[in-house]
Amino acid sequence: MNLNETFMKAIKAVNMMSGSSTDEESIKKHRASVEKVSKLVTPKEDVDIERFKVGEIDCEAIRLKEGFNPHYVILYAHGGGYLSGGLDYARILAVKMTAATGFPTITFDYKLAPENTYPAALEDIEAVWSQMTGGMVLPGHVILAGDSAGGNLVLCHTQKLIKEGRDLPGKLVLFSPWADMTGEARSYETNGDIDPVLSKEFVLDAARTYAGEGADLSNPRFSPLFGDFEGFPSTFIMTGKNEILIDDSIRLCDRINEAGGKAVLDIEERGWHVYQQSPVRIASNAIKRLSAHIAEEINGDQRINEQ
Repeated sequence: MNLNETFMKAIKAVNMMSGSSTDEESIKKHRASVEKVSKLVTPKEDVDIERFKVGEIDCEAIRLKEGFNPHYVILYAHGGGYLSGGLDYARILAVKMTAATGFPTITFDYKLAPENTYPAALEDIEAVWSQMTGGMVLPGHVILAGDSAGGNLVLCHTQKLIKEGRDLPGKLVLFSPWADMTGEARSYETNGDIDPVLSKEFVLDAARTYAGEGADLSNPRFSPLFGDFEGFPSTFIMTGKNEILIDDSIRLCDRINEAGGKAVLDIEERGWHVYQQSPVRIASNAIKRLSAHIAEEINGDQRINEQ
């Protein structure tokens, strides 16, 4: 057994999201565990962290102490199955993205289920987006990022912007996005025994908790994979080969490109669900690839540069 396999087994041993329980006590314990782990693995970079509010939504702006680029901003939605996570959890990837790109990253503490079901989280990202693009930064200079459920939130928000004819972000960055809540993808079976983070039982429980019992999970409001991708922004998708959501990323990339957009898919052969959060070499290399991709695209994208 190699080091990577050992690390994945260790993750699975302590990760509730590999189970199926979404009862109140399990969610409470998982939330506490997530926040504790967040404090342990967040990189110790030389950044300034500023807390602020958008209405009643707690937010953070993370900037490099020196040499940051104020002309572009990353707006990042954390994952956690819509059941867990917060500013501490979001800070793991937010700090990494800021350190790698030089761009400030804004995170926000959107409302979680089961206390707040759909569309509470969507309303929160819309409020933060409107505040940011109402004078702080041009929409085309925003890189909208999300992991897992946060990727779902970013996709649903972007499709809603398109439907309403509003200005769009310059780019999307998605880490292991949860694009299909139905749980019918083949990778749930092929990777069910090796995914160290998620199980099909947990994913479906989380979907029902967020959407509500009896909801049609194939509806694009929950599963943006089945929505409209015409006019979609350029999208960079990162996934791990050893996760049950890999088919979500593959099919999402195909849907965007088939609709005439531009999507690039990065598959880490040794990776798992949102492996970029972990303090391992493959995570560091992934963030470097992400930074290089963003730099190349921004430098060559006249539509962004001219705004």
